[in-house]
Parts: sequence; C-alpha cells; structure tokens
Amino acid sequence: MLRVAVVGSGPSGCYTAQSLVQLDASVRVDVLDRLPCPYGLVRYGVAPDHEKIKSLQNNLRTVLEHERVRFLGGVRVGEGGVPAARLRELYHAVVYCVGAATDRHLGVPGEDLPGSWSATEFVSWYSAHPDAVDDGFVRDARSAVVIGVGNVAVDVARMLARGAADLSPTDMPQAALSALAASRVTEIHMVGRRGPSQARFTTKELRELGGLPDTEVTVDPEELALDPAYLDPSALPAAPRRNVEVLRGWATAPGRSAGRRIRMRFFLRPVELLAETGRVAAVRFERTVPDGRGGVTGTGQYEDIAAQLVLRSVGYRGVPLEGLPFDPATGTVPHLAGRVLREGAVAPGEYVAGWIKRGPTGVIGTNRPCSKETVTSLIEDAGTLVRKEVPGDPLAALRADGVEPVEWAGWCAIERAEAELGVSLGRSVVKLPDWESLLAAARRSTS
Repeated sequence: MLRVAVVGSGPSGCYTAQSLVQLDASVRVDVLDRLPCPYGLVRYGVAPDHEKIKSLQNNLRTVLEHERVRFLGGVRVGEGGVPAARLRELYHAVVYCVGAATDRHLGVPGEDLPGSWSATEFVSWYSAHPDAVDDGFVRDARSAVVIGVGNVAVDVARMLARGAADLSPTDMPQAALSALAASRVTEIHMVGRRGPSQARFTTKELRELGGLPDTEVTVDPEELALDPAYLDPSALPAAPRRNVEVLRGWATAPGRSAGRRIRMRFFLRPVELLAETGRVAAVRFERTVPDGRGGVTGTGQYEDIAAQLVLRSVGYRGVPLEGLPFDPATGTVPHLAGRVLREGAVAPGEYVAGWIKRGPTGVIGTNRPCSKETVTSLIEDAGTLVRKEVPGDPLAALRADGVEPVEWAGWCAIERAEAELGVSLGRSVVKLPDWESLLAAARRSTS
C-alpha cells in the first residue's frame, strides 16, 4: 500500500488526489490543510457572486469523499506545526500543493499607508477567510483605486460596485455584506500600467462590469489609442481581441446617469501613494507609452487620482515552507517534473504541484495537467518509495504528536452551521468568518 500526503486541499491538491487514486488502485491519500475547510481559493478566492465557478466545489467534494482519500483539516505543516521531516517519516510520499499565499508588492513609497491594501486581503475579508481582518476597508471612502487589470482586479471592482440586493443571496459573511451595503464608494478607478491588449482579465469577467445595475463603465479613447493593437486588433489572439472590442464599445458609448462609475484606465504606472492626515488620499501615476518591445516606458508626465481606498492587485507570490527548498526569484520550489530538487538533486518522496510548482499562472483547470505530471512522476517512483517503512495509520501517529485534525465529519458540521446561520439571517448559506466559530461548529460532529 502506497501512503501519500497531499498538503493543500485547493484545486491542485484535489486534482493530485484524484489522479493518484485513478492511477494506483492501492494508494491511500491524506489531504492535509491548514484550514478546517477544504477547497482553497475556490472557497476563499472566487467572488461570492460567481456561483457557477464556486459550484466547482461539488467536483472537488467528490474527490475528497473517495473511499481512499481522507481530509484532515486544521493541520499546519512547517513552522509552528507538523515539520516537513515528520511528514516524510509518516508517508511514503508528500505532495505539496500550497499555492502562492502572498501578494507581489508595488515597491513604491506610501504602499503601506492605512487605506492601502492588497486585493487578496480585501478578497479574504469578503470571503470570510478566518485569518482576515476587518479594518473598515470601505469606511469613509468615496473613491477607490484598484491597481491591476487582471480577473482579481475586476472582481474587487465589481464587489465595490454591487449593492446589497445583489450580494444578499451569496454566502458572503454578514459583516462584509453590511459594510458593502453601507459603502459610499461611487468612483472606482481600475488602472493598468500597460495597454488594453495586454490586460490579463478574461472577456467574460470584463463584460460583467457593463451589466452592473446603476453603474456606468467609462474608458478614455485617447488612452486606448496609445496601444498600437487598438487601431488594428485583427492580429491579436482571440481573447485580447475580444477585450479590445468590449473596451472600444464603452469608449464610444454616450454617457449616462448612474449612481456609481467604474473608470478603466491604461498606460499609467503607480509611482507613489500620497497621504493626508495619516491615511492614503491619492495615488500618483506616471503616464507610460509602449516601448516597442512589449513593455512600457515612462514619459515624465504625472497624474494624481484621489482615493481613500487603494487595492493592489498585481499578482500572487509563493512563500517559503519551512523544511522545503525555495527559489526566491520565482517564488516556487525547484523541481523536475514535480519532483522536488534539493541542491540540484531529486529529493526522494517529495513532490510539488500547482502554483508553488509553476508560479501563479493559468486558471483553475490548468491545475489538472500540472497535477497529473507530478502524479505520473510519483507513480514512476512508487516501486522505490514503498520500500520505506511507515506507520500503519499516519493519523494515529499525528494524534500521538498532539495534532487533532478536523476530519470530513467536522467539515460537514461546519456546512450545516453555515446553512443554519443563513436561515437565521433570512439569507441562504452564510459563511462562518473566524477560527472560533469554525472550530466550534466542527466539534459538534463529535459531541
């Protein structure tokens, strides 16, 4: 019997477990997660109004309910938790699917001013991540700047523009719903340093902005015209060409009266966040122009955009996990076809999949082939791996070490508690927003 630990229960972790049980009829997989809840960014990163994408949880659930897969939540691996070396003792192989847990920085003065947040922090708050903090993101804000032109930037801009009627049917935590419903943000600027043909959002996400109630989307035609591809988008690949067509429509549409406005801006590079009374008050941008090589260059012309809320959405970044090698230049673990490399040599029994393997690229489905490559490597190594002696049941050894995981029954108890909370609030399912309430709900499964 091959015993494998998969660290992380997001899409890459679940797809890894799925491939393992499909390719090896004798394998037993424990999927460990730091949180008591599974599904990773599908639960804590997908916008609450994207029910179709969130329904992917049903597919991941099928994996975690497989008879040879076991979910062990609330298990921290690395610093302050189960050491990586201990996992190697308990399992024949360990696959790390820990994602990219932090954000890239702008590297400009004022980035850490009060009122300036990473988009991930904002998303964690309205997604009820138990580590999130509520520091009044939208309180006293009337104008917001979202720096970045990817799907996460579109998500946070859309959340700022949505009203209570749109958000109440979602599983958003009650405190975030109440705060966004009371928000006085009416101007939302979404700003990219390059042009529309290089934006990273998908056309479907982009078009959603145009369908928001009582919200006008504006685009400056002069900024679009700075992009050489704007004048002749026919040579572009299909996705950016469709984006350009949507933006062209907004740029030429007549203005209309609306309670909120989303301004799409391009060719502006943030150079400083400006303060007033100790908080962010504006973002200073430098006008950029294409450099002819796919990048941009500064012009020395500057523009200040007033904002009491700044959300920085310029990409995710992996963080080191104690006990694993790490390449700080790429934010990934060095590997060969998913096999972890230590000082250039393959580390027996250690593997990676997902963003910690390849970097924060692709969509949810990209994790399937990524995970399958890693599992193929692991299965090729299985003949050697199973020669190592491991405990009959790693869970018993973990409990002997003082670890008390939240098993699948505990997660099901959390789901029931969230459904009950929704009913009590006159809504559907409402997420529990903190560690205390999550763990208290999980304990009901054993009471």
